[in-house]
Order: sequence, then structure tokens, then C-alpha cells
Amino acid sequence: MLAACNGPASPAGNPTPVPPTPTPTPVPETPEAVAAAFLAAWEQGDTDGMYGLLAPGLQAVLPPEAFSSRYRSALQTATVLTATATLQAVLQDGPRAQAAARLSWETALVGTLVTDTLISLVLQDGHWWVEGSGDLIWPGLGEANYLYMEYHIPARANIYDRNGLALAAEGKIVTVGVVPSRIRDEGTVLAVLSRLTGLSPEAIRARYAGRPADWWSPIADIPAQVSVENADLLLNTPGIEAREKPGRVYWGDGIAPHVVGWVGLIPAEQAEAYRRMGYRGDEWVGVAGLEAWGEPYLAGRHGGTLYLMSPTGQTLAILAHREAVPSRAIHTTLDREFQQKVEEILGNRRGAIVVLDVHTGAVLAMASGPGFNQNVFVGPGSGPERAAVLSNPDRPLLNRATQGAYPTGSVFKVVTMAAGLEKGGLTPGNTFWCPGHWEGMGAAYRKQCWKAHGNLNLKDALTASCNTTFFTVGQALDRIDPNLLPSFGRAFGLGVATGIVGVPETPGLMPDPAWKQATYGTPWWPGDTVNLAIGQGDLLVTPLQVARMMAAVANGGTLYRPYVVARIAAAGTEPEVVFQPEAVGTLPVSPENLAVIREALAGVTTAPIGTATHRFLGMSIPVAGKTGTAENPGKEPHSWFAGFAPADNPQIAFAVVVENAGEGSTVAAPMARQVVEAYFGLPITPLPPDALPTPTPQP
Repeated sequence: MLAACNGPASPAGNPTPVPPTPTPTPVPETPEAVAAAFLAAWEQGDTDGMYGLLAPGLQAVLPPEAFSSRYRSALQTATVLTATATLQAVLQDGPRAQAAARLSWETALVGTLVTDTLISLVLQDGHWWVEGSGDLIWPGLGEANYLYMEYHIPARANIYDRNGLALAAEGKIVTVGVVPSRIRDEGTVLAVLSRLTGLSPEAIRARYAGRPADWWSPIADIPAQVSVENADLLLNTPGIEAREKPGRVYWGDGIAPHVVGWVGLIPAEQAEAYRRMGYRGDEWVGVAGLEAWGEPYLAGRHGGTLYLMSPTGQTLAILAHREAVPSRAIHTTLDREFQQKVEEILGNRRGAIVVLDVHTGAVLAMASGPGFNQNVFVGPGSGPERAAVLSNPDRPLLNRATQGAYPTGSVFKVVTMAAGLEKGGLTPGNTFWCPGHWEGMGAAYRKQCWKAHGNLNLKDALTASCNTTFFTVGQALDRIDPNLLPSFGRAFGLGVATGIVGVPETPGLMPDPAWKQATYGTPWWPGDTVNLAIGQGDLLVTPLQVARMMAAVANGGTLYRPYVVARIAAAGTEPEVVFQPEAVGTLPVSPENLAVIREALAGVTTAPIGTATHRFLGMSIPVAGKTGTAENPGKEPHSWFAGFAPADNPQIAFAVVVENAGEGSTVAAPMARQVVEAYFGLPITPLPPDALPTPTPQP
């Protein structure tokens, strides 16, 4: 016990004395140490640390909250990002000292501010203390002066289509409203507003009912042109009052909203990030699409002038100034008129249409349905419409063209045929027998073809979309290498991100043995390849990927990175930025085999056995393409048609998909015909009755 209490025993068994702990010699406090501590706290924004070093007399009259608030207000006003302080020298004269220091603020808005300052210190009761208050934050602030920042904010630049037509522009938002106490004839008021807004009288009345009679109640936003054309009605109908303000305006009822995007107030979670870029905090910024991606160009760079002001509001000094950098317009590859027609073709169906230039990868049109009018996100009178968009169960904000992931159905047979020709030892003339079903894995695993095709060769099997043939090809490829068909799918750009800039996308999924083992812990079976051979199973692709694949088939095998930004305009000293076509791969198919695939695709719309020939009768522009009916367990299949036109001299490639709409030849193919007609300026062929959407029952 003694050993335990007194430490280890000596060899003789006697306790070893523990030497006493020496008492540290106090380090004399110096003005240098106090000045250095204060400057360190100044750098770190540690207001408690700074305040604790102030002289007791100053602390007695200056509450810590007031000192902290003034320090933080100065930093916020000056848009300070980082602060740096360097102690240069300390001169002591008895109980007083002065420390020379260099202060530096790196700001978001006006660059770097550097100043030299003197910090006074005093020795009291054996301690050195810092004297002063405001000048310790920044020289010149003294006891009551303050900083003021004047912001120089460039006007937001426009977004244009390929022809210089505006898609998004700075304009006037006109909101029509009602002041109930001024109404003389409510029927007339409701009739006028219903005519201008398209809302029912009941919906209009609901927007001002129950509100104070003398209050102005916004009803809806209307285009500025509509307000001009109906100025007499707006001015001479008692009870109606129109108000306008500058704001972001999207052309028409919102063209290409998923691509263009929209603006909104800075989200709270991003406020600090924008502050560090020099934003004041109340600006409207891009929150989606090109508006968000192009924020640095469309908004330019804020400039500012930092003033030192007296308590009476007089300018004492200009501490810093930096000019704003002009904003820069974005010119897209979209064609506004064509885009609008494509959106009309898609309508409010759940699905997407993508049209590409086959020789560059430029996006000519990209529509996602159901669509929406992004003006509802910027207009003050659009609350109900905005809520309707956000609560829509069909998720209109989802860009199904790049974020919708679907199995392709028979569209994938293009890949399977290419793999069979290149690596499976097949020729276009190899024949297959189709009795209307396939039992290649045994009678217990019978799979159906949509038709008993009889004898046909590989090329005709693609034209006729014979499942039996492609089940057989898939099984043969699996025997060679289970990874063969998935690798071809990826080489065709399916199940991998395209790399398009400015538009969010999902990569989709190209399943393969390694993925299945990692995901499900089970091996890849021949049946997995057989399913993949006709575009089923776990395969998920986007319409943009399918359109890009068809563009590569059409142009001779070059896989381009799709792009929607054509150029960014020059401004100030910033030169114009032009986006050039970018080839990112080559299809692993010989020119001869690719020519056979194109011939087979042309037969889809012209040959007697073609799955979509009846949909393209009388078409003056030859179209090559592939139908697809993608199974969707528990629901109607997704309807696909993807191809290119003209078939003999390709200019555009396209993909059309409509969710849960049925067979590809029934719905997507007639719509694809309309897309081609719209692009080449032909009369639009009405959809056949079986391709029209089923009306939604009304409650």
C-alpha cells in the first residue's frame, strides 16, 4: 500500500522519493504579446477574444454585444471573405505603447483592401490593454462612423435560340388584380379578367373573396403585350388595377422550360455561397436549367463602391471601388419555332422527344412532358399556378429527356444486330425460323414473339422486329462472352452519361455480370443476355442517349457529345466562347455492317414487313427508324420510336418515348412522323385515332 501510494520501491524495498514539481516562472506580459493576440483574434473574427483585451474603462461603457455587432456589420457590409493582420513593430514608452500593423481584407465585391494602422496599448494593474474601439475594426470608423456599400449590378443577360430569338429576357411582369371596394359591376370585372387570364369567374372571385375591401388582391400575371392591347379595359373597368415591375420573362407560355430553366430568390441554404461571390442577397438567380448553369455569364459580376460614412450620412472617403463585369448572353442550339412545334406534338403526355443534328450533336429540340410554364415561378400573381406545378403527381419539373430512365424495348435490337455481325460470326443473310415463340432455353422458359414471322434473315429481322431472332442472337453472344452485349451497349452510348453541359442528366444503367453480382449477389444467367438482346431486363436509358445512338448510326459511326449551348456572347474584355462539336467515340461497327443496319431501319417505315410502314404512308421525306415496346410490369408498356431523316441523306436524329402508351408503332411512330414533318416544314399529319391519348375521366 505504501508502495502504491509513494511510487515504485527501490531495490532495497524502501520508497523512492518523488521530486517536487517545479513552480513555473511567470512570463512577463508584454505589449507585443497583447497586440499579437488581438490581431490574431481580429483575423479569426473572434470578437470575444478582441473584447477581452480591451481596456477595463472601455469595457465599462461598451457592451460586448455592441462591439461584436459593429465588427460583424463592417465585415458583412464590406463583403469580407478573409482578413489578414501583420504585426510590424511595437514602440513602448513607459506604461504606454503603440503597435504598428498592416490590415488586409479580401472582399467579394471590391477586391483587396490594405491599410496600415496604429494600435494603442496601456499598462494598468500589471496588465497591458488595448485602447480604442471602432478604429480597431478598420481605421477611420472611430466611435460612430460606418461603412456603406453601393452595389453595381449588371442587368441579367438574355438566353436566345440558334436564330437570335429570345427564350428568356428581361422584361415587364404585369399582374392584374382587384380592389373589391372599387368594383361597380362584378360581372363585368369577372368577364374582363376571365378573358385576359383564361381563369374561370369562380377561380377569380376566390382569389379576392374574404380579403379587406380596400386591399389590392393579385389575380394573375399576363404578358406585357396583352396588357398593352387591352389597356382600355384595364384602365376603364372599375375595380381592376394592373401593376407592373421589371423581371425575368420567358417567351410565350414558356418554351423549353426544362432546358432554359428559371430564376428565383437565392435559396437560404445557398445564401453564404452567393455572398462570397459578391451578391447582395436579394437578387434573383438561376435555380434550374441554363439559368442556373449559366449564372456566372448571365449575371456578370457585381461591382461596388465602399464608402466611409459619417453618422449624418456624409461621405468621408471612398475606401474601394470595382467596376461591374457586364453580363453575357447565352445562345443555344435550339430552334424556338421548331421547339414549340415539338412541344405541341408531345402535348401533356408523360414522355419526351429529343431531336439532334446528326453531324454535330447539337440539340435542335428537347421536350419533356407534361410541360409547364416557368413564368409561374417569377410572377407575383402566379401562386396558385406555381402550387399546381409543384404538386402535380406527373412531376412536370422532371426532364424526362435526360433524367427519365427507361428500358428501350426493341430499339436495342440495333445494338444486338451490330454485336452479332461484328463479334457473333453472323452475316446479314443468316436465316432464322420464327414460329411466334422461342424455346432456346427449354420449353419451360418459352418466350413470345409478337408475330409468327416464319423464315427471315437477320437484316429483315430488324426491320420486322422479330423477337425470336434476337433471342437467338443474344443467346449466341452470351456463349461467346456474357460481357459482349453489355459492352456493345455502352459503346453505343447507352446506360452512360452523354456529358451534355448545362442540363442535368442521369446515366441510366447498362447491366452486366459484375453489376448483377455486386447488386444482387447472384450470377449473370444466359437469360439476362437474352432479355437484354430485345431491350428488356434491368436496362435503363434516357431518350437523349437513344437519339445520340441513332445520330451515330446515321452519320457513319461518330458518337458526339450532345450540346445545347452554342456560344456565350462577348462582353467587356471577355471574348466570345463558341462550343464546337465534340466527337467522343466511334461505334464498334464496320462501315459495311453499319450500312446494312441503316438499310434495315429504312425498311421499318417502307417495307411490307416494316413495323411502322403503315404510319409513314405518303411521307415525302424518307425516314429510317425503329419501333420499341418496352415492358413495364403492372402497367401499359412504354412506346418508343427512334430514327433519323432523311433516310438517304440524314440531317436529324430523334427519339420519341411516351410512358405507358402501348406499342411503339401505335403512338410514338405517328408522333415521330409529325416531328419530321415539323422540321422540314411539311403539313402535319393528324394522329390516327388509336394514337390519341385516352381522355382522363372527370370526377
